[in-house]
Amino acid sequence: MTQQPAHRRIIHVDMDAFYASVEQRDDPALRGRPLAVGGLGRRGVVAAASYEARRFGVRSAMPSVTALRKCPDLVFVPPRFDVYRGVSAQVHDIFSRFTPLIQPLSLDEAYLDVTRPLLPYPSATAIAQTIRDLIRAETGLTASAGVSYNKFLAKLASDYRKPDGQFVITPRMGGDFVAALPVEEFHGIGPATAARMHALGIRTGLDLRQQPLSRLLRHFGKAADFYYGIARGIDERPVEVNRPRRSVGAEKTFEADIHDWPMARDIVVDLSARVWDRCTSRSLTGVTVTVKVKYNDFRQIVRGRTAEEPVHDATDLTDRAQALLAPCFPPPRGIRLLGITVSGLRTRDTQPAPRQLALFG
Repeated sequence: MTQQPAHRRIIHVDMDAFYASVEQRDDPALRGRPLAVGGLGRRGVVAAASYEARRFGVRSAMPSVTALRKCPDLVFVPPRFDVYRGVSAQVHDIFSRFTPLIQPLSLDEAYLDVTRPLLPYPSATAIAQTIRDLIRAETGLTASAGVSYNKFLAKLASDYRKPDGQFVITPRMGGDFVAALPVEEFHGIGPATAARMHALGIRTGLDLRQQPLSRLLRHFGKAADFYYGIARGIDERPVEVNRPRRSVGAEKTFEADIHDWPMARDIVVDLSARVWDRCTSRSLTGVTVTVKVKYNDFRQIVRGRTAEEPVHDATDLTDRAQALLAPCFPPPRGIRLLGITVSGLRTRDTQPAPRQLALFG
């Protein structure tokens, strides 16, 4: 019988301010300046911010007008997603030299399981350093890395020494490291969940660890087991190669608020066509259609419906989305964004889609 390793060796690699760093790499005039990638219009949003901009409080997903108030000298450039995808492919090629077990999270970050690497290295720490060195040499960009024995801790570790840093959380460190952190810094606990935890007197990892599982189940349902585990430094989730896509969607932000149904109906036709094109290119359809409405005060509502039959074509998607959106009209205030998503995915004509290494060194 093959002996299993006592601990996995997981690396989380996260490119530093990826979009903004690519722009600064390609245009020397932007280096050292506060930079935002995104739209500068009245309804523009920051897609990414350089570290120079972050010092002023500029963050991704922030409205551009807010970003400019925080940093009047902020420089905006439009995104070049084709370029970012090309650089991302270079980075993922580097990953593949060390392990086939790669789980991309986005263009700029991924988990790697290097428990049994393709190349002989003394430790996962050494592999992470080599990957970062290769990224710098081959792309001119920097990356940060976290090394640990599970995904949750590796993700925390990669944030710990950003930018252009590396940190290791050993099995002996895991429990104490988590205990000292505020729960809002846990990957997987968003602002709304953190607020609910605060209301229950749970503010740190130690507070979370002291909760009985029964109490967590009562307040957080199926997420309780995950919270119970990570409070103890336990996360058994595997690095998922070719993780199945969960949804396909598109959204549109408007330069001027919309209020009337005929205009919204036409926008739904356009969005449905875009979403269906993306489904078709992947040979996918889905049984659940969701619409998102964001108002001009940034409040939003989401309405969805699951049918027995999957979406048949763009017209069918349009009909389902319009039926969901119609009760929202007339709206209580101006609408700044509409979105449509198809989930419950499946292939269009079949069934639902579907040597031991040291950790340190």
